[in-house]
Amino acid sequence: MIDLTITDDVAHVVLNAPHKRNALDVEALTELGDAYDAAEAAGVRALVLRGEGAGFCAGRDIAGVDPATDDVTGYLSRLVTPVLQKMSAFPAPTFAAAHGACLGVGLGLLIATDVVYVADTAKIGSPFAALGATLDSGGHALFYERLGAHKTLDLVYTGRLMSGTEAVQSGLFSQVLPAAEVIAATVAAASAAGAGATQAFLASKRLVARLRDERLALWDAVAEENLNQASLRDTDDYREGFATFQQKRPPQFTGK
Repeated sequence: MIDLTITDDVAHVVLNAPHKRNALDVEALTELGDAYDAAEAAGVRALVLRGEGAGFCAGRDIAGVDPATDDVTGYLSRLVTPVLQKMSAFPAPTFAAAHGACLGVGLGLLIATDVVYVADTAKIGSPFAALGATLDSGGHALFYERLGAHKTLDLVYTGRLMSGTEAVQSGLFSQVLPAAEVIAATVAAASAAGAGATQAFLASKRLVARLRDERLALWDAVAEENLNQASLRDTDDYREGFATFQQKRPPQFTGK
């Protein structure tokens, strides 16, 4: 169900089970983690994640799941969470194109991606209010950080789904685009990043993760930026960037 192709140093990971809106079972999540491992091993410089068909990902595939015997904690903590952590730590810029249903674990896939472009008609959130379950895969943290307590619990209690437009206006994701344009725009952004100064991008990615996870204070973040610049000075891309500015020509970054 998970397809991986690599073109010009950009990995394209596709959730390809449109008949079930790309809902994820154990096998699919394992394949997804394997796809990220393969992309990392190939040394790609950017990655695009998208879904095939009418929606991005409708969350967990619960067809045939017996709630009386369901090991839901095992599914989430031993499978979903490690995959999301692997996605978040991927050593290159990552982009997602989100359209249609982006629910539950599907929302988690977006949270674990660096840059998310969403279709204006996307449906984002959790339908769990009707299932007797609760939001998972990082949804509480994202909603609380960006929306505050009241709106987070309103979405949880009502099960109301946000449109792509509302999600971007609320600061959840990067850009909103017409549905017909979102995949092409995401691929274009990833391709541009894949031709860019990869080590500089990764320095920013690591610092943003620390700001999120460690809540660095302003001057601690500035100190980290200073150290990053010193480290980047020794990269090929740093020298190329200065040379191109001084010589007034387009850069040719190698990612090294």
